[in-house]
Amino acid sequence: MKSITLSAIAFSISATLFSSGAIAQVTTEPAGKLFFEGDIVRHRLDGQAGPFCVLESQYKRGEAIAWRIRVLQPDGTVADGTTLKSLVVELGSGETVAMEYGPHGNPPTDFFWANSWTLPATYPTGSLGYKVIATLQDDSTVTWIPFNRAASQLMVIDGEPEMAAATP
Repeated sequence: MKSITLSAIAFSISATLFSSGAIAQVTTEPAGKLFFEGDIVRHRLDGQAGPFCVLESQYKRGEAIAWRIRVLQPDGTVADGTTLKSLVVELGSGETVAMEYGPHGNPPTDFFWANSWTLPATYPTGSLGYKVIATLQDDSTVTWIPFNRAASQLMVIDGEPEMAAATP
């Protein structure tokens, strides 16, 4: 009987901890209407050295940031251009970057929302948060805010982009 009681207590504590953690992980408003997965990668610009399309959180002025975002409906189906009227990244500065849905890779290996933005030469250094705003066909919106930790935020750093070596 004692082991059953201890098991019940352990289960109750675990359930409480995991459920409160799940609540803390809700990053969409309103919750549950759409689900987002996404990242930011270095986008290819002519003359710059790679690698490109690799995960990155720190960018120098003159480098391009690419957002790759998949949006899912509650039933797990992809929210593409027939489900969403638009998908926009809103930078912490208030600027917006419209995403486009389509194939990626040559030949295409995946379909998702994406676009890129080049950091202006005069852009201030520091953390540059962003959020993603999905507008559905009925004009309702869902906002997703990725990780809240400063170390995980998009960061503008000093320096010049590394240029590719000249080829003879």
